[in-house]
Amino acid sequence: MLLTRRTLFLLLLNVLLLAGGTFAPALIYLAVVYVGIVIVMILVDRRLTPSPKDFELTRINEPRLSLGAENLVIVRVTNRGRRMVRAIVRDEIPVQFRADQTILGQARLTPRAPIELRYHVRPPRRGDYRFGDLNLRWWGVLGLIVRQARFPAAADVKVYPNLLDIRKYELLVRKGQLQEMGLRQTRWRGSGTQFERLREYQSDDEFRRIDWKATARRGKPITREFETERSQNIIALLDVGRLMRSPAGDLEKVDYAVNAALMLSYVAGLRGDKVGLLAFADQVTHYLPPKSGKGQFYRMLATLYAVESQPVEADYARAFAYLRAKHKKRALIVIFTDLASGLAAQSLVAQIAPLYPRHLPLLVAIGDPGIADIAKQTPSDSASVYQRMVAEQLLDERAVTLESLRQRGVLTLDVQANQLTIAVVNKYLELKARGKL
Repeated sequence: MLLTRRTLFLLLLNVLLLAGGTFAPALIYLAVVYVGIVIVMILVDRRLTPSPKDFELTRINEPRLSLGAENLVIVRVTNRGRRMVRAIVRDEIPVQFRADQTILGQARLTPRAPIELRYHVRPPRRGDYRFGDLNLRWWGVLGLIVRQARFPAAADVKVYPNLLDIRKYELLVRKGQLQEMGLRQTRWRGSGTQFERLREYQSDDEFRRIDWKATARRGKPITREFETERSQNIIALLDVGRLMRSPAGDLEKVDYAVNAALMLSYVAGLRGDKVGLLAFADQVTHYLPPKSGKGQFYRMLATLYAVESQPVEADYARAFAYLRAKHKKRALIVIFTDLASGLAAQSLVAQIAPLYPRHLPLLVAIGDPGIADIAKQTPSDSASVYQRMVAEQLLDERAVTLESLRQRGVLTLDVQANQLTIAVVNKYLELKARGKL
């Protein structure tokens, strides 16, 4: 139990009585009585104020938090006492988490009226973490004391790849508002390779889509309408080597790639495609053969949860040889990596190019916004001049490597880390709609 400023002020007033006691001894007796009254008031305030057993605190959060996202945490406080008090709550979050607040502002706790205090946490890495207890501090009814207590609330929590974006995607699909997420429409009629129906010709239809036999029978132009095929193979190749350990903002590049691969697997699964995964560094660390259905999505989730970057050079030759041995059918192979320079870049080009035309390779090069910003900055001293020159050289080498891959039939996608998920899903939808798979 602590004393408030109000109580300290009341006790300090007693100093005036004691000082006056040097001139009027009767004031000393009055000072003693005054202190006794203040002490009685403190005891009364303690008596009136709810005790720790009169409060109930619980933390509400998802059992699986999402990597790199703002995860909502709710602290519910119930006052089972008979009087209203002012209080503040502090939560003990994992030390690695970033939070918009952990000391939740003052609240008035009305008897039998639970309140919910909200804040958000942003985990920086996947893995197992642990929340601590909840702490409550409340003021006495008379404002003379402050009490505080710790309420057991320790709980383990797991941080998975970003599941919040997937829930948002589900909601926007039902509402038909995918553009709010930056995604294009997931079904493009008139494109694709699988016949769906005949309909009347429209002015923006391609001439090659006209069905001349149906046109002759009906006496007016008739167009064949197609939809994209299902049950095609999508394999995400995830580089977890040295280059993917570098940070881009709050997360490592490998974490952005993990989030994008999970979202791609979910969207492709909804469209009936089979999705697989291969993660590699100097060795192949994880492999899931392409399958369809919700069960495969959960297998992808469990696998991506365990993927970690390694401080070794990625061996592309070993990874592609493993893939050729395990998977023979045509597939869209989405390769998540970062581009090196020199011999490493030449090795990457030499290993990816032979995948085409048996497969449709898509190289996703994860860019660093910091390098692009340095390349655009106006130099202010000699050090910044050198920084800009190096940044420009890196970007030029990157452009040369990507152009070399495009000339050999490899699709490329050069995108900043914070825009990776949306860009990859949009590219998949585009290829799907055009019948490229």
